[in-house]
Amino acid sequence: MSLNLSQASLDRIAEVLTHYPAENKRAALLPILHLVQEEKGYIPVEMEEGIAALVGVPVVKVKEVLSFYTWFRQKPVGKYHFQVCRTISCTLRGHREIMTLLEKKLGIKDGETSADGKFTLTAVECLASCETAPMMQLNEKYIDNLTPEKIDEILAGLK
Repeated sequence: MSLNLSQASLDRIAEVLTHYPAENKRAALLPILHLVQEEKGYIPVEMEEGIAALVGVPVVKVKEVLSFYTWFRQKPVGKYHFQVCRTISCTLRGHREIMTLLEKKLGIKDGETSADGKFTLTAVECLASCETAPMMQLNEKYIDNLTPEKIDEILAGLK
């Protein structure tokens, strides 16, 4: 099954596969998903079957990986993707207030993207920085010890 990717991405995937024994191609799933997302901005559902075939796993395994790791997106997101941790440490240290503030300032709710495509807001499971809660990931950057003032500074730098 072919993947709807640029030749450069297909070449990179072929190169990634050379790093794994033929009988263990499934180990290449994570790097291949990263490459697909790098090009597409997310992992389109219509590509899951092709990715699964490429690494020799059932489609459900691809879906499991996509739903487990917060860094994989399953739908397009805005230019700025706010992923706010909602697990226990962040909840105890104010994640709800941070989410409410972001919803108000961005004009969107959890799971939504602004009409102009600029912002997406998502509550996510643990981002593994409990000691610096509350925290979030903005695109690829972790931002910790969040306060309303820090949120205002971040937003001012994006507009």
